[in-house]
Amino acid sequence: MVRFRRPPPPDGGPRTSRPGPTAPRAGRPTLPSAPTELIGTPHGVRVEQLVTGVGDPVTVFAHGLAGDITGTRPLGSAVAGRRVFFHFRGHGRSGAPPGPWGFADLAADLRAVADHAGATRALGVSMGAGALCRLLADDPGRFDRIVCYLPAPLDGVRPRAAEERLERLLAAVESGEAAAVASAVEPELPPSVRNTPTGWSFLRQRVEQLLRDGLAPELATLWREPAVADVGALRAYRGEALVIGCAGDELHPAAWAERLAGLLPGARLHVYDRPAVLWTQRRELRELISTFLNAK
Repeated sequence: MVRFRRPPPPDGGPRTSRPGPTAPRAGRPTLPSAPTELIGTPHGVRVEQLVTGVGDPVTVFAHGLAGDITGTRPLGSAVAGRRVFFHFRGHGRSGAPPGPWGFADLAADLRAVADHAGATRALGVSMGAGALCRLLADDPGRFDRIVCYLPAPLDGVRPRAAEERLERLLAAVESGEAAAVASAVEPELPPSVRNTPTGWSFLRQRVEQLLRDGLAPELATLWREPAVADVGALRAYRGEALVIGCAGDELHPAAWAERLAGLLPGARLHVYDRPAVLWTQRRELRELISTFLNAK
């Protein structure tokens, strides 16, 4: 069987075995990607990261399943100090060791990036929030401030819609066909944004990134066991926490955010009354996150 993912080449180029595919050509041109670097980790997986900003504090940003650095950067645009964005294993130019993988592996990636940068604060999106919780369950004192945005389930049970979306995306990326990838990515856009210049720009950028870097099939193995086996361990966290959920999000039910906020002592819970707030209420979301993380 031919595997789609391979170790990152020295020049950071595409890792597909087929001729270079093309992305859709309608809409705005995409901007050049910001320069990233690959760093080594104690567990042997090279991780791609992007560092912006200067000074302290240092905040690390962990993306969601099949996400990327570009998707988390808007969440940190108003956060003070250095901001470290990275790709988990199987995403971007980060390595993809043989699977299966679990959240302990993702937590190891997150810890390595945070330790390398000296980060004292962290933000996790969906799967990234699950990895953050797994790290805190093992080491409650690792961060003094955390944000969990649209947290993933900690018990390993996901909505069937989420499983089907990942299956479609992995199959589309494996096919190498831009149209198939665009079709699989389009549900990430709220209906109001589709068929607009903003939506086309986002779609093109996502398609180009996925066709260039690929996604590891091992990502489908992550939820074979709970992200955090003993959720009671999260009650040992003594830092400040902000948990953000959205009503009406079928992939990230607000009940998950409410449960997590109840597990983290003194956590602040903010639930928006509709989903897709990164598109519809971006300024308010950035202000909520930056105000919390910029506090002394």
